[in-house]
Amino acid sequence: MSDKKVVTRFAPSPTGFMHVGGVRTALFAWLWAKKYKGTFILRIEDTDKAREVEGSIEHIKKCLRWLGLNWDQGPDIGGPYFPYFQSERLDLYKRYAQILINKGLAYEDPYTEEEIENFRKKAEEEKRPFLYRDYRPEWLRGEKENYPKWNENKPLRFKTPEIKSTKWNDLVYGDLSAGPEALDDFILIKSDGYPTYNFAHIVDDIEMGVTHVMRGQEFISSTPKFLAIYEALEVRPPFFATLPPILAPDGKKKLGKRDGAKDILEYEKEGFLPSAMINFLAMLGWNPGDDREIFTVEELVKDFDICRVQTSGARMNETKLDWINKEHMNMLSKNEIERSILSLLPNEMQNPKLVPLLFERIHKWGEIEKLVREGELDFFIKQPDIKKEKLIFKNSSIEEVKDALSQAINCLSKLNDFSAEKIKNELMNLANKFDSKGKILHPVRFALTGKDKSPDPFIIAEILGKDETISRLQNAI
Repeated sequence: MSDKKVVTRFAPSPTGFMHVGGVRTALFAWLWAKKYKGTFILRIEDTDKAREVEGSIEHIKKCLRWLGLNWDQGPDIGGPYFPYFQSERLDLYKRYAQILINKGLAYEDPYTEEEIENFRKKAEEEKRPFLYRDYRPEWLRGEKENYPKWNENKPLRFKTPEIKSTKWNDLVYGDLSAGPEALDDFILIKSDGYPTYNFAHIVDDIEMGVTHVMRGQEFISSTPKFLAIYEALEVRPPFFATLPPILAPDGKKKLGKRDGAKDILEYEKEGFLPSAMINFLAMLGWNPGDDREIFTVEELVKDFDICRVQTSGARMNETKLDWINKEHMNMLSKNEIERSILSLLPNEMQNPKLVPLLFERIHKWGEIEKLVREGELDFFIKQPDIKKEKLIFKNSSIEEVKDALSQAINCLSKLNDFSAEKIKNELMNLANKFDSKGKILHPVRFALTGKDKSPDPFIIAEILGKDETISRLQNAI
């Protein structure tokens, strides 16, 4: 790697929600910059005004801030290359365009859209790829001084100086190459005055001193064009690191909305920890070189290596995300866990004794809200409606159930220490006298909760207290 200070950037277009693919790109760029105490830049590529979605810019910033991917330069905080919105840098792109014009490597597109479409149709009829350079105007064969002056109301095209094969190295994919067919005369600046992505991002990366560019596979095919621009401007290109695609859960195609691709802030609403989301995203395509799967953010900064990013696609697996999130929840202090859970419970349920009982059942905070919303915790604050037939364990009779509950009431009434441990000891000793423990444990559980499945009934009894527990058992009889 070069001795030059590492500078990376995340340059999204404000055209909609942020999904895991975009955020992973930001994460890898952020990790690489932090690893080498470099600079991470947020740049908004907002030159395609027709596709811009209102509110997207604020949304992008909110996503990054939730994950703690704070930028060193960019919107809101500025920096030496202000402004960080491409739509506010149009004069800069024209200045670079003029450099290419002066070299005879950019020219005004003289054709109408209809004429270009006819060229396309002709190429299709002749069963060959359409290349604009095959239709260059005659005057381009003369001296550059004789080129018509660019009328800024018309598109400006790059004149590929040499039609040749291109070779380059990618930090992830290794040595790559493309044939002459990958080069063409593409538009630098459109007739509306806005630059194309192919030109603007190169100018910005040069101006901002970007050393490493993280990007998706879809940009590999355009790399020969990018390299031609760098060569024409006599600037050394940055290092490229192409990231593998994130695949749908079945592994057969790239993850899309139909496969459950979600706005990254949906995960925040569902109660995932930002540290867990970062851990999960980092493992989508990156291999630490050992069996570790759980990393703190600090550990990721230390251990992340772009050269260990894999070339094969990484499957989206929300079950794995749940597991990683629970591992990160387990790293929290008892006070943090208690504060988080109690804040999600209604006032009448905010009993600290509920915390460990609920914590063992969840993988993310949103599951607490779901349990509350669906009434799964109502039995903690009110007696459940009991259907007598539900109290019966297997082939027991209703008389046997009533007898079992009466014996449970009798032994629990004698307890002065109504702790879960003492309750369990008493009821298990009693259950051992039956030919099946379920004959007493099942009706007790159901009488207390109104459910076949619930958290530990002994802990539930302790939380309810002696009087309420006995009252519920008596009510079931």
